[in-house]
Amino acid sequence: QVQLVESGGGLVQAGGSLRLSCAASGRTFSTYAMGWFRQAPGKERQFVASITWGVGTIYLADSVKGRFTISRDNAKNTVYLQMNSLKPEDTAVYYCAAGPTIAVNRGRPDYWGQGTQVTVSS
Repeated sequence: QVQLVESGGGLVQAGGSLRLSCAASGRTFSTYAMGWFRQAPGKERQFVASITWGVGTIYLADSVKGRFTISRDNAKNTVYLQMNSLKPEDTAVYYCAAGPTIAVNRGRPDYWGQGTQVTVSS
């Protein structure tokens, strides 16, 4: 079993930056990718970004390309989401996810974090 713990959420002004972290523990050998999803009130959870543990292939949602980047620290089993040029529409609960690459990218990861609130003020 894998546990995911997010950190770094908070309140930021539009145009600002924020970095989220997600640390994985447990049987992480079964997870081949980690990523981030977000869900705003009344909306469906949407894919944001993911990265594989193998060669580090990165996948980004079109809505965040050019603004967000995802990275990893293999030794720490930790992924980061660097969010720049934040907009009010980025406001959501951000969830860390882990599992097989295809499953994560299809929105069906094996594991979810508890979520961390990101609020972007205008």
